[in-house]
Amino acid sequence: MLELLLPLHGIGSRGDLPVPMWLAIYSAGAAVAVSFFALAAFWSRPRLERITGRPLGVLTRIVDSRASRGVLKVAGLAALALLLGAAWFGDSEPSRNPAPTWLYVWIWVGIIPLSLLCGPIWRLANPLRTIAGLVRRTSYRQLPDRIAYWPAVGGLAGFLWLELVYQDGSEPLVVAIAITIYSAVNVAAGIVYGPAWYTTGDSFEVYAEVLARLSPIGRGADGQLVLRNPLAGLATTPQRPGVVGLLCLLLGSTAFDGISRWSAWTQRTGELSRPQHLVVYTLGLISAVAIVTGLFLLAARTTAAVQTRPGGIGPAGLPGAFVHSLVPIAIGYAVAHYFSFAMFQGQEGWLLATDPFARGWDLLGTSGMRIDYAFLSTGFIAGVQIGAIVLGHVLGVVSAHDRAADLFRRRQLRRAQYPMLAAMVAFTAGGIALVTAS
Repeated sequence: MLELLLPLHGIGSRGDLPVPMWLAIYSAGAAVAVSFFALAAFWSRPRLERITGRPLGVLTRIVDSRASRGVLKVAGLAALALLLGAAWFGDSEPSRNPAPTWLYVWIWVGIIPLSLLCGPIWRLANPLRTIAGLVRRTSYRQLPDRIAYWPAVGGLAGFLWLELVYQDGSEPLVVAIAITIYSAVNVAAGIVYGPAWYTTGDSFEVYAEVLARLSPIGRGADGQLVLRNPLAGLATTPQRPGVVGLLCLLLGSTAFDGISRWSAWTQRTGELSRPQHLVVYTLGLISAVAIVTGLFLLAARTTAAVQTRPGGIGPAGLPGAFVHSLVPIAIGYAVAHYFSFAMFQGQEGWLLATDPFARGWDLLGTSGMRIDYAFLSTGFIAGVQIGAIVLGHVLGVVSAHDRAADLFRRRQLRRAQYPMLAAMVAFTAGGIALVTAS
């Protein structure tokens, strides 16, 4: 984990819990199971995919106006320039350079509340999309349909490896090189493949768009902004190649983040050399992602043993059909793992912004100020962590049940979902154990 951010990226030890860990696990697992049986008893027909949102005409005109889009594009370009400038030309010491915090906290973690509250806004401010759009072409190449989201999965895997495995990931020079390479690749791809590249190939935009599916603000079929049931937006998650890999990568990497901070893990890996550290942590990350992927695919394939409605999808399509149910779970895990990290280390990004280029400035008047660690109690943090995981899984159960109601006959509905329920309960118990064990 990042040398600079490790002390703050953690989420409190077992002793921080307001209740015993075993009680938290049992209670959370019971909440997921009870919600499932309640749904099975009272929710027998699909509802979410038939819900339409309330048009937001005034907001649509404001957001889609040339002035608003221009402001968002300028803001995105300015943010990228400032990030690159601080990374390349700021202080070489991570603790005195804001670029690592801006990348790993303000951008990576900040995408979550931004997308949930504002919907698909990232694409409007994406500076890489803006730069590529400056090169006008009459035609673009097309990516094969079988590729779909896999470029975004590859880019996201590289970023997570940099954050969770590479020991120097917080070094400003490493951040500068990583951002420059990522930007150059995606701008070049955008020039070759056109704007369509960013909907499937740009890892950060794809991640933001997936999160935005759970936002109460979305786009209707006519392109207008609508106020909708967030779960109805979630049901529109595309079932394309790579989307299962994307969600399982997010879940598995978060699981590895928790595992890598267990005392049992750190005691056995604390004396490793740098090459050994890279090998062991890389294998650990791959293993965590593989286990999560295997559990989800096993649950989906086992569900396939129950025959779907006439004309329904076959076994090979069931993982994609249920993948949208992983989105709230991924968000719940992310909130649990990053909440205290964002609340504390996020302050550092503001404090260091007063002198981003190490020129002795005090632009914001924050020189000499320190992070306030006392404004949130450990009990409150633990409550947010457990609540986020439980809520994420309950929403996942609701989403999966609604999709199952559309795929399976009513008399088979409950039995068909037992494998997915087992996976959900396992994910819930495992997630709470990861954020509470020391």
